[in-house]
Amino acid sequence: MLFTSYRFLGFIAVLFLLYYTIPKRFQWQLLLVFSYIFYFLADPKYVLYIAATTISIYWLGCKIDALYERQSIYLKDHKETLSKEEKKSYKSSIRQKQWKVLLLGLLINLGILAIVKYTNFTIANMNAALRLFGSEKELRFWNVVLPMGISFYTFQAVSYLIDVYRGTCKAEKNLFRFALFVSFFPQLVQGPISRFGDLSRTLYAEHRFDKRTVCYGLQRILWGFFKKLVIADRILIGVNAIISAPERYSGAYVFVGMLFYALELYADFTGGIDIAIGVAEVLGITVAENFNRPYFSKSIKEYWRRWHITMGTWFTDYIFYPISVCRPMLKLSKFSRKHFGDIIGKRLPVYLSSFAVWLATGIWHGASWNFIVWGLGNWVVIMVSQELEPLYRKFHGRFHLENNRGFQMVQIVRTVLLMSCLRTLDCYRDVRLTFRMFGTMFTNWNWHILWDGSLLDIGLSMADYGILFVGMCILILVSMAQRTGTVRDRIAAKPYPIQFVVWYGMFLVVLLVGIYGIGYDASQFIYNQF
Repeated sequence: MLFTSYRFLGFIAVLFLLYYTIPKRFQWQLLLVFSYIFYFLADPKYVLYIAATTISIYWLGCKIDALYERQSIYLKDHKETLSKEEKKSYKSSIRQKQWKVLLLGLLINLGILAIVKYTNFTIANMNAALRLFGSEKELRFWNVVLPMGISFYTFQAVSYLIDVYRGTCKAEKNLFRFALFVSFFPQLVQGPISRFGDLSRTLYAEHRFDKRTVCYGLQRILWGFFKKLVIADRILIGVNAIISAPERYSGAYVFVGMLFYALELYADFTGGIDIAIGVAEVLGITVAENFNRPYFSKSIKEYWRRWHITMGTWFTDYIFYPISVCRPMLKLSKFSRKHFGDIIGKRLPVYLSSFAVWLATGIWHGASWNFIVWGLGNWVVIMVSQELEPLYRKFHGRFHLENNRGFQMVQIVRTVLLMSCLRTLDCYRDVRLTFRMFGTMFTNWNWHILWDGSLLDIGLSMADYGILFVGMCILILVSMAQRTGTVRDRIAAKPYPIQFVVWYGMFLVVLLVGIYGIGYDASQFIYNQF
């Protein structure tokens, strides 16, 4: 069910009405029912997958928590009789049991994700290897169902299990409450990836109707519709035209396409997140923010702290840190310091842990080599930038550029261009084709298309370009204004007629100039595929 479809609007309208009508103690149960209806309407088979994840993680989380309780009771009862070494030995035995339970949970749930998402990719590569060695045999592809949002809810559930293992959160004893945490429908499609300790604070609470909160949530939803329908789906027409005909649209068209895609991806992804956060806000539930003006970043490293924040922190907390401080990595670091010097010894854990993070990030985005190369491309750029930081600092100090606004603008433009170049791998979805098309920007010198009217042949009219220009200016102005507070607070402080003109005007813009598909439904969100 698309967020921007009439069916979804009817779905949340019924939910909102019931949510604030029924007794408050039943609100979270109503959310659970609607979340499973939402998932069932996408495909009844999907429910089996999310139920399997929910039940397995819930049961294993309770097992880990029970071991903590057993340890606490045993140590308390034998406080006077156990020696320090015996206590340490007992804790170690409990930890080993908890580790086995955690490992089982990871194998089951990440195994399900790997099977449904990467089986056919693995088979395709095995067939390519067979052909390379002259074999005519081919393995058959599996008819595997890829459930909607499986990457998001699997990561969310796995993070809960790891947090229970680490002792940073208590296991949820109520299966149905935990089922709501995993299946909460606004974030199923494209995130954010919430942590149990954060989301549970408001997810299960009783919420009274609050006019300000509901209005703010509806405004956030409308802002998401504006980004998606007015900007993202309009510029998508031009992006699709360019990437679908690489032989016709090369050279400067590739440059235009990658910049168009940067705008499309931002408007599409953040628009979907705005809708998700807005729906939750109307219900009185706080969901983590996922973006912080990423296109104002002055480096790739800073960019990834601002873009898809919940995914970045997930990979940092559950892959980077565990790998960088694990025993084999510490031994490798010690060995490297001894044989190759402190410089390599210090850097090697960071390099290898970062490599694992970016490899996993690429694979997470899709079962395709273009995503893997894209992830490793980010890793290379970040590592090179990190090594050159001492030179950057000297250069900035020598020419007094630290607080120079002009140079900061150059850094921002550089970051946008770097990320856009890397994302050509996402556009063409084929590594060889991507590099070939990227190369045509320097061999096919057809930059005249930028001013001779050729860009009117990719499905966009002058009116479309005008709407996109105005929409982009609004995005920039709103992003700049958010540096000192939310735009909604500023608008709410204005007289009511001004508030009405702003929000009703945006509603009319979405309604009148939004891009709609068959049945007045917009195109699918990009991140829904992940």
